[in-house]
Amino acid sequence: MKKAIIFGITGQDGSHLADLLLEKEYEVVGVSRRASTDNTQRIKHILSNENFYLMQGDITDAYSVINIFKKHSNVDEIYNLAAQSHVAVSFKQPALTWDITGKGCLNILQSIVDLGIDARFYQASSSEMFGRNYDIDRSQNKFQNEDTKFMPQSPYAIAKCAAHYMTTLFREAYGIHSSAGILFNHEGERRGETFVTRKITKWIGDWVKSGKDLNFPKLRLGNLEAFRDWGYAGDYVEAMWMMLQQDSPQDYVICTGKTHTIREFLDVAFLHVGMEDWSDLVVQDPEFYRPAEVDYLRGDCSKANKILGWTPKHSFEDLVKKMVEHDVS
Repeated sequence: MKKAIIFGITGQDGSHLADLLLEKEYEVVGVSRRASTDNTQRIKHILSNENFYLMQGDITDAYSVINIFKKHSNVDEIYNLAAQSHVAVSFKQPALTWDITGKGCLNILQSIVDLGIDARFYQASSSEMFGRNYDIDRSQNKFQNEDTKFMPQSPYAIAKCAAHYMTTLFREAYGIHSSAGILFNHEGERRGETFVTRKITKWIGDWVKSGKDLNFPKLRLGNLEAFRDWGYAGDYVEAMWMMLQQDSPQDYVICTGKTHTIREFLDVAFLHVGMEDWSDLVVQDPEFYRPAEVDYLRGDCSKANKILGWTPKHSFEDLVKKMVEHDVS
């Protein structure tokens, strides 16, 4: 039986990845930071699984990471999904974001080297690293792939760039089987309620439950014209696992190859509950604009298609419908 450690087990991706690995008959060790309130909502359904073990740890503390590996030195795969992952919060808490998202990755990699851990490592990189930069194909379509230069536009993206480059360095310097997945926006019913997609579907669910009261407090959002390449998180964790099954470690863009605005997301979400004109229900609030906006993200995952054999299973419409139905029910 293979053994995997997942840092960031209580997040959206961590919970989906744990489901996948348990289905593949792995022993899974989930690591989460200690919290005074219950933060295990996303993994409640696996807490009683005999092949799952939850332990406390903090990747900002190198000694904590070392102790985890000393206890589980026979690990086969290590997934770093832990991060302060909210872009807007990173502007308000840049040092914390750096410690968790950037330095945390270094603590894991250095511990692997220092303890001689013979395991494969996955780093969760982000499309936010591209920032405002993109390439243009012969048909004048904008895109980002593994060769597109990074131009980070937030403390979060800068910290992710540092972790990404550290993953590459340790692969080349120490021969670690370390791969980074440059994941474009991936959402779902387990997404945190402060992220724009879940904020929308959760508001719609509450509004429907109110009887579609037209006096219901309006949905307050920022830039509705930002383009994002949205996929389903459950599909994307499969790509993470596939990367660590390859003989050679490499970095891969994971995406759908299609882009939609937040306005389009609103169109599909509201239409699913029978509302064609949502303009009187939504307010654009300057509070939710980023200090530095990323206007356009559309990935090209040809490399993952070719080498991993990975393709997304859910369309944009499937994703939005899945999230709305979850929050309305």
